[in-house]
Amino acid sequence: MAKTILIVDDSESIRQLVSHILKSAGYDVIEGEDGKDALTKLAGQKIHLIICDVNMPNMDGIGFVKEIKKSDDYKFIPIIMLTTESQEKKKLQGQAAGAKAWVVKPFRPDQMLNAVSKLILP
Repeated sequence: MAKTILIVDDSESIRQLVSHILKSAGYDVIEGEDGKDALTKLAGQKIHLIICDVNMPNMDGIGFVKEIKKSDDYKFIPIIMLTTESQEKKKLQGQAAGAKAWVVKPFRPDQMLNAVSKLILP
């Protein structure tokens, strides 16, 4: 059975790119336009990993991670922050919220898949 990954990014082109990379590698994908939209899409679904942007409207990535970590169903899901932010301060905020990895845009497909494979257990 394929592992399911939630992609949360306000950029449709980034969601499509990441979705294509992951689907090509055999993963199932759910997409959210921002933190609030992603929370509604979870609704009890089994998720194995979350890839989340930092800067988004309605609910940013750090706020989304904090909300996820409050949930008994989702608090142990690994999260990769995918962002243009490379400042150490932002990375520390992401880590403090519960993110496990930080990938800076632009990224290479193999870089993304390498990060995913390290965080999803077989």
